[in-house]
Amino acid sequence: MQYDYLIVGAGFFGAVFAHEATARGKKCLVIDRRDHIGGNCYTETLAGIHVHKYGAHIFHTSDRAVWDYVNRFTEFNNYVNSPIANYKGEIYNLPFNMNTFSRLWGISAPKEAAEIIQSQRGAITEPKNLEEQAISLVGKDIYEKLVKGYTEKQWGRSCDSLPSFIIRRLPVRFTYDNNYFTDRYQGIPEGGYTPIFEKLLEGIEVRLGCDYLENREALRSLADRVIYTGPIDAYFGYALGRLQFRSLRFETELLDTDNFQGNAVVNYTDRETPWTRIIEHKHFEFGQQPRTVITREYPADWNPGDEPYYTVNDQENNDLYSRYAELAAKEEGVFFGGRLGEYKYYDMDKVIASSLKLCGELL
Repeated sequence: MQYDYLIVGAGFFGAVFAHEATARGKKCLVIDRRDHIGGNCYTETLAGIHVHKYGAHIFHTSDRAVWDYVNRFTEFNNYVNSPIANYKGEIYNLPFNMNTFSRLWGISAPKEAAEIIQSQRGAITEPKNLEEQAISLVGKDIYEKLVKGYTEKQWGRSCDSLPSFIIRRLPVRFTYDNNYFTDRYQGIPEGGYTPIFEKLLEGIEVRLGCDYLENREALRSLADRVIYTGPIDAYFGYALGRLQFRSLRFETELLDTDNFQGNAVVNYTDRETPWTRIIEHKHFEFGQQPRTVITREYPADWNPGDEPYYTVNDQENNDLYSRYAELAAKEEGVFFGGRLGEYKYYDMDKVIASSLKLCGELL
Protein backbone atom coordinates (compact mmCIF):
# COMPACT_ATOMS: atom_id res chain seq x y z
CA MET A 1 0.00 0.00 0.00
CA GLN A 2 1.30 3.47 -0.84
CA TYR A 3 0.92 6.38 1.57
CA ASP A 4 1.13 10.10 1.11
CA TYR A 5 2.97 10.53 4.41
CA LEU A 6 5.03 8.25 6.62
CA ILE A 7 5.12 9.87 10.05
CA VAL A 8 7.93 8.75 12.32
CA GLY A 9 6.89 9.30 15.93
CA ALA A 10 3.47 9.28 17.61
CA GLY A 11 4.05 12.20 19.95
CA PHE A 12 2.32 15.56 19.59
CA PHE A 13 4.20 16.68 16.48
CA GLY A 14 3.54 13.48 14.55
CA ALA A 15 0.00 12.88 15.81
CA VAL A 16 -1.16 16.43 15.04
CA PHE A 17 0.33 16.29 11.56
CA ALA A 18 -1.24 12.89 10.89
CA HIS A 19 -4.63 14.12 12.06
CA GLU A 20 -4.55 17.25 9.92
CA ALA A 21 -3.20 15.45 6.84
CA THR A 22 -5.88 12.76 7.12
CA ALA A 23 -8.57 15.40 7.46
CA ARG A 24 -7.36 16.80 4.14
CA GLY A 25 -7.70 13.45 2.42
CA LYS A 26 -4.08 12.30 2.69
CA LYS A 27 -3.27 8.69 3.53
CA CYS A 28 -0.89 8.44 6.48
CA LEU A 29 1.07 5.73 8.21
CA VAL A 30 2.31 6.53 11.72
CA ILE A 31 5.10 4.47 13.28
CA ASP A 32 6.76 4.60 16.67
CA ARG A 33 9.58 2.54 18.11
CA ARG A 34 7.85 2.43 21.51
CA ASP A 35 4.94 0.14 22.30
CA HIS A 36 2.52 3.04 22.84
CA ILE A 37 1.38 6.28 21.27
CA GLY A 38 1.81 9.70 22.90
CA GLY A 39 5.59 9.96 23.14
CA ASN A 40 6.75 11.38 26.46
CA CYS A 41 3.21 12.65 27.17
CA TYR A 42 1.90 9.10 27.49
CA THR A 43 -0.17 8.41 30.60
CA GLU A 44 -1.09 4.98 31.93
CA THR A 45 -3.65 4.07 34.58
CA LEU A 46 -2.60 2.53 37.89
CA ALA A 47 -5.09 2.00 40.73
CA GLY A 48 -7.46 4.39 38.96
CA ILE A 49 -4.81 7.12 38.81
CA HIS A 50 -3.48 8.55 35.55
CA VAL A 51 0.29 8.29 35.81
CA HIS A 52 2.59 10.53 33.75
CA LYS A 53 5.02 7.79 32.75
CA TYR A 54 7.78 10.08 31.53
CA GLY A 55 7.56 12.87 34.09
CA ALA A 56 5.06 15.60 34.85
CA HIS A 57 3.38 17.21 31.84
CA ILE A 58 1.33 20.29 32.69
CA PHE A 59 -0.28 21.95 29.71
CA HIS A 60 0.08 25.71 29.62
CA THR A 61 -0.03 28.24 26.80
CA SER A 62 -0.81 31.82 25.91
CA ASP A 63 -1.55 30.81 22.33
CA ARG A 64 -5.34 30.92 22.00
CA ALA A 65 -5.28 29.02 18.69
CA VAL A 66 -3.36 26.12 20.24
CA TRP A 67 -5.58 26.12 23.33
CA ASP A 68 -8.71 25.98 21.19
CA TYR A 69 -7.14 23.21 19.11
CA VAL A 70 -6.33 20.85 22.02
CA ASN A 71 -9.73 21.48 23.56
CA ARG A 72 -11.26 19.84 20.50
CA PHE A 73 -9.90 16.53 21.77
CA THR A 74 -10.29 16.71 25.54
CA GLU A 75 -11.68 18.58 28.52
CA PHE A 76 -9.07 20.27 30.71
CA ASN A 77 -9.48 20.66 34.44
CA ASN A 78 -8.50 23.82 36.32
CA TYR A 79 -5.24 22.50 37.76
CA VAL A 80 -2.74 25.27 38.49
CA ASN A 81 0.94 24.36 38.77
CA SER A 82 2.10 25.43 42.24
CA PRO A 83 5.17 23.33 43.02
CA ILE A 84 6.96 23.53 46.34
CA ALA A 85 10.60 23.13 47.24
CA ASN A 86 11.90 20.91 50.03
CA TYR A 87 15.33 22.02 51.23
CA LYS A 88 16.44 19.64 53.99
CA GLY A 89 12.91 19.59 55.38
CA GLU A 90 12.29 23.31 54.99
CA ILE A 91 9.34 24.00 52.67
CA TYR A 92 9.27 26.93 50.25
CA ASN A 93 6.94 28.03 47.47
CA LEU A 94 8.00 28.02 43.84
CA PRO A 95 8.23 30.30 41.95
CA PHE A 96 10.17 32.63 44.22
CA ASN A 97 7.44 34.85 45.62
CA MET A 98 6.40 36.61 48.81
CA ASN A 99 5.55 33.30 50.48
CA THR A 100 9.11 32.18 49.74
CA PHE A 101 10.64 35.42 51.01
CA SER A 102 8.53 35.41 54.15
CA ARG A 103 9.67 31.87 54.94
CA LEU A 104 13.30 32.75 54.27
CA TRP A 105 13.57 36.08 56.05
CA GLY A 106 10.50 36.51 58.25
CA ILE A 107 9.27 39.52 56.30
CA SER A 108 5.90 40.51 54.84
CA ALA A 109 6.44 43.56 52.62
CA PRO A 110 7.55 43.39 48.99
CA LYS A 111 9.84 46.39 49.53
CA GLU A 112 11.73 44.48 52.24
CA ALA A 113 12.18 41.47 49.99
CA ALA A 114 13.40 43.58 47.09
CA GLU A 115 15.96 45.30 49.29
CA ILE A 116 17.33 42.01 50.64
CA ILE A 117 17.65 40.49 47.16
CA GLN A 118 19.33 43.63 45.84
CA SER A 119 21.82 43.62 48.71
CA GLN A 120 22.75 40.00 47.98
CA ARG A 121 23.21 40.37 44.24
CA GLY A 122 26.59 42.00 44.60
CA ALA A 123 28.35 43.83 41.81
CA ILE A 124 28.36 41.05 39.20
CA THR A 125 27.96 42.71 35.80
CA GLU A 126 29.21 39.99 33.45
CA PRO A 127 28.49 36.55 34.98
CA LYS A 128 31.20 34.04 34.08
CA ASN A 129 29.21 30.96 35.02
CA LEU A 130 25.79 29.79 36.17
CA GLU A 131 26.53 30.45 39.82
CA GLU A 132 27.34 34.10 39.20
CA GLN A 133 24.38 34.43 36.86
CA ALA A 134 21.96 33.04 39.46
CA ILE A 135 23.33 35.18 42.30
CA SER A 136 23.10 38.28 40.11
CA LEU A 137 19.41 37.49 39.56
CA VAL A 138 18.14 36.31 42.95
CA GLY A 139 20.87 36.82 45.55
CA LYS A 140 22.82 34.34 47.66
CA ASP A 141 20.13 32.98 50.00
CA ILE A 142 17.73 31.88 47.26
CA TYR A 143 20.62 30.57 45.18
CA GLU A 144 22.09 28.47 47.99
CA LYS A 145 18.81 26.90 49.12
CA LEU A 146 16.63 26.73 46.03
CA VAL A 147 18.86 26.83 42.94
CA LYS A 148 22.32 25.40 43.54
CA GLY A 149 21.68 21.80 44.59
CA TYR A 150 18.78 21.23 42.20
CA THR A 151 20.72 22.59 39.24
CA GLU A 152 23.85 20.60 40.01
CA LYS A 153 21.81 17.40 40.19
CA GLN A 154 19.98 18.26 36.98
CA TRP A 155 23.15 18.86 34.97
CA GLY A 156 25.60 16.58 36.80
CA ARG A 157 28.11 19.40 37.22
CA SER A 158 28.89 22.12 39.74
CA CYS A 159 27.21 25.46 39.10
CA ASP A 160 30.52 27.29 38.85
CA SER A 161 31.46 25.05 35.90
CA LEU A 162 28.15 25.45 34.05
CA PRO A 163 27.69 28.20 31.45
CA SER A 164 25.67 31.20 32.53
CA PHE A 165 23.23 30.99 29.60
CA ILE A 166 21.49 27.94 31.15
CA ILE A 167 19.73 30.35 33.53
CA ARG A 168 18.82 33.43 31.53
CA ARG A 169 16.21 34.45 34.07
CA LEU A 170 14.72 33.25 37.35
CA PRO A 171 11.15 34.21 38.23
CA VAL A 172 11.04 36.61 41.18
CA ARG A 173 7.56 37.82 42.05
CA PHE A 174 6.75 40.26 44.78
CA THR A 175 3.23 38.89 45.22
CA TYR A 176 1.72 35.93 47.08
CA ASP A 177 0.65 34.20 43.85
CA ASN A 178 1.88 30.57 43.82
CA ASN A 179 1.01 29.93 40.16
CA TYR A 180 4.30 28.88 38.55
CA PHE A 181 3.24 29.77 35.01
CA THR A 182 2.13 33.14 33.71
CA ASP A 183 0.35 31.73 30.66
CA ARG A 184 -3.31 32.56 30.23
CA TYR A 185 -4.42 28.94 29.78
CA GLN A 186 -3.41 26.00 31.95
CA GLY A 187 -4.68 22.60 33.04
CA ILE A 188 -4.44 18.83 32.92
CA PRO A 189 -6.53 16.81 30.45
CA GLU A 190 -9.28 14.92 32.24
CA GLY A 191 -8.54 11.23 31.83
CA GLY A 192 -4.86 11.83 31.12
CA TYR A 193 -3.02 12.58 27.89
CA THR A 194 -3.35 9.23 26.14
CA PRO A 195 -7.01 9.75 25.10
CA ILE A 196 -5.96 12.91 23.22
CA PHE A 197 -3.63 10.86 21.05
CA GLU A 198 -6.26 8.16 20.57
CA LYS A 199 -8.58 10.81 19.14
CA LEU A 200 -5.88 12.46 17.05
CA LEU A 201 -4.95 9.11 15.51
CA GLU A 202 -8.47 7.69 15.18
CA GLY A 203 -8.87 5.96 11.81
CA ILE A 204 -5.15 6.25 11.01
CA GLU A 205 -2.89 3.22 10.62
CA VAL A 206 -0.36 3.07 13.45
CA ARG A 207 2.47 0.57 13.81
CA LEU A 208 4.09 0.38 17.23
CA GLY A 209 7.42 -1.22 18.07
CA CYS A 210 8.59 -0.12 14.63
CA ASP A 211 12.02 1.54 14.40
CA TYR A 212 12.37 3.64 11.27
CA LEU A 213 16.16 3.67 11.31
CA GLU A 214 16.34 -0.12 11.48
CA ASN A 215 13.89 -0.54 8.58
CA ARG A 216 14.56 2.65 6.65
CA GLU A 217 14.72 1.31 3.12
CA ALA A 218 11.51 -0.71 3.32
CA LEU A 219 9.57 1.98 5.17
CA ARG A 220 10.78 4.85 3.00
CA SER A 221 9.48 3.08 -0.07
CA LEU A 222 5.94 3.13 1.34
CA ALA A 223 5.36 6.88 1.20
CA ASP A 224 5.94 9.91 -0.96
CA ARG A 225 7.00 12.05 2.00
CA VAL A 226 8.37 11.45 5.51
CA ILE A 227 7.74 13.48 8.66
CA TYR A 228 10.63 12.55 10.96
CA THR A 229 10.53 13.40 14.67
CA GLY A 230 13.40 11.24 15.91
CA PRO A 231 16.95 12.45 16.72
CA ILE A 232 18.33 14.30 13.73
CA ASP A 233 21.90 13.07 14.31
CA ALA A 234 20.73 9.45 14.41
CA TYR A 235 18.96 9.94 11.07
CA PHE A 236 22.31 10.77 9.49
CA GLY A 237 24.13 7.95 11.26
CA TYR A 238 25.97 10.41 13.55
CA ALA A 239 28.13 11.31 10.55
CA LEU A 240 29.07 14.68 12.04
CA GLY A 241 29.17 13.53 15.67
CA ARG A 242 26.61 13.01 18.43
CA LEU A 243 24.45 15.75 19.84
CA GLN A 244 24.38 15.77 23.64
CA PHE A 245 21.42 15.26 25.94
CA ARG A 246 20.63 14.81 29.60
CA SER A 247 18.51 11.82 30.55
CA LEU A 248 16.18 10.86 33.39
CA ARG A 249 15.41 7.78 35.43
CA PHE A 250 12.06 7.19 37.11
CA GLU A 251 11.07 5.12 40.13
CA THR A 252 7.31 4.74 40.50
CA GLU A 253 5.55 3.32 43.58
CA LEU A 254 1.96 2.50 44.46
CA LEU A 255 1.49 3.37 48.13
CA ASP A 256 -1.18 2.31 50.59
CA THR A 257 -1.94 5.87 51.67
CA ASP A 258 -4.37 8.36 50.21
CA ASN A 259 -1.98 11.33 50.34
CA PHE A 260 1.81 11.14 50.37
CA GLN A 261 3.03 14.74 50.05
CA GLY A 262 -0.03 16.98 49.65
CA ASN A 263 1.06 18.41 46.31
CA ALA A 264 1.54 17.18 42.77
CA VAL A 265 5.15 18.38 42.48
CA VAL A 266 7.77 18.69 45.22
CA ASN A 267 11.30 19.67 44.21
CA TYR A 268 14.19 18.57 46.40
CA THR A 269 16.72 21.37 46.15
CA ASP A 270 19.54 20.11 48.37
CA ARG A 271 22.47 18.39 46.70
CA GLU A 272 22.42 15.31 48.93
CA THR A 273 18.95 14.01 48.04
CA PRO A 274 19.56 11.98 44.86
CA TRP A 275 16.26 12.75 43.15
CA THR A 276 15.27 16.20 41.88
CA ARG A 277 11.56 15.88 42.52
CA ILE A 278 8.70 13.61 43.53
CA ILE A 279 5.49 13.63 41.54
CA GLU A 280 2.25 12.55 43.21
CA HIS A 281 0.07 11.97 40.19
CA LYS A 282 -3.42 11.96 41.73
CA HIS A 283 -3.13 15.63 42.67
CA PHE A 284 -3.04 16.63 38.99
CA GLU A 285 -6.70 15.61 38.80
CA PHE A 286 -7.74 16.23 42.43
CA GLY A 287 -8.06 12.47 42.93
CA GLN A 288 -9.81 10.93 45.91
CA GLN A 289 -8.56 7.36 45.42
CA PRO A 290 -7.74 5.40 48.59
CA ARG A 291 -4.17 4.81 47.41
CA THR A 292 -1.61 7.01 45.69
CA VAL A 293 1.14 6.74 43.08
CA ILE A 294 4.41 8.64 43.38
CA THR A 295 7.35 8.90 41.00
CA ARG A 296 10.87 9.89 42.02
CA GLU A 297 12.74 11.58 39.19
CA TYR A 298 16.50 11.14 38.98
CA PRO A 299 18.66 13.09 36.52
CA ALA A 300 21.10 10.88 34.63
CA ASP A 301 23.98 11.13 32.23
CA TRP A 302 22.92 10.35 28.69
CA ASN A 303 24.67 7.64 26.73
CA PRO A 304 23.83 6.25 23.29
CA GLY A 305 20.81 3.98 23.68
CA ASP A 306 19.39 5.94 26.62
CA GLU A 307 16.22 7.97 26.29
CA PRO A 308 17.13 11.60 25.47
CA TYR A 309 15.15 14.15 27.49
CA TYR A 310 16.91 17.50 27.66
CA THR A 311 18.90 19.04 24.84
CA VAL A 312 22.25 20.57 25.83
CA ASN A 313 21.98 23.78 23.84
CA ASP A 314 25.46 25.17 24.40
CA GLN A 315 27.41 26.74 21.55
CA GLU A 316 29.15 23.52 20.56
CA ASN A 317 25.94 21.51 20.29
CA ASN A 318 24.02 24.29 18.58
CA ASP A 319 26.76 24.58 15.98
CA LEU A 320 26.67 20.83 15.42
CA TYR A 321 22.90 20.91 15.06
CA SER A 322 23.19 23.70 12.49
CA ARG A 323 25.41 21.48 10.39
CA TYR A 324 22.88 18.63 10.63
CA ALA A 325 20.10 21.06 9.73
CA GLU A 326 21.98 21.89 6.53
CA LEU A 327 22.02 18.19 5.67
CA ALA A 328 18.33 17.90 6.54
CA ALA A 329 17.44 20.74 4.19
CA LYS A 330 18.87 18.70 1.32
CA GLU A 331 16.87 15.55 2.12
CA GLU A 332 14.26 15.45 -0.58
CA GLY A 333 10.80 14.56 0.68
CA VAL A 334 11.84 14.36 4.36
CA PHE A 335 10.77 16.97 6.93
CA PHE A 336 12.21 17.15 10.44
CA GLY A 337 10.24 18.33 13.44
CA GLY A 338 9.75 18.14 17.18
CA ARG A 339 12.11 18.22 20.13
CA LEU A 340 14.56 15.66 18.75
CA GLY A 341 14.23 16.52 15.09
CA GLU A 342 14.89 20.20 15.73
CA TYR A 343 17.16 19.75 18.76
CA LYS A 344 15.43 22.23 21.04
CA TYR A 345 13.53 22.09 24.29
CA TYR A 346 9.87 22.42 23.38
CA ASP A 347 6.87 22.91 25.64
CA MET A 348 3.84 20.96 24.44
CA ASP A 349 2.04 23.98 23.03
CA LYS A 350 5.10 24.97 20.99
CA VAL A 351 5.32 21.44 19.53
CA ILE A 352 1.68 21.61 18.47
CA ALA A 353 2.15 25.09 16.99
CA SER A 354 5.23 23.92 15.07
CA SER A 355 3.37 20.91 13.69
CA LEU A 356 0.40 23.03 12.63
CA LYS A 357 2.81 25.43 10.92
CA LEU A 358 4.26 22.57 8.90
CA CYS A 359 0.74 21.45 8.06
CA GLY A 360 0.07 24.90 6.67
CA GLU A 361 3.20 24.74 4.55
CA LEU A 362 2.73 21.21 3.18
CA LEU A 363 -1.00 20.64 3.12
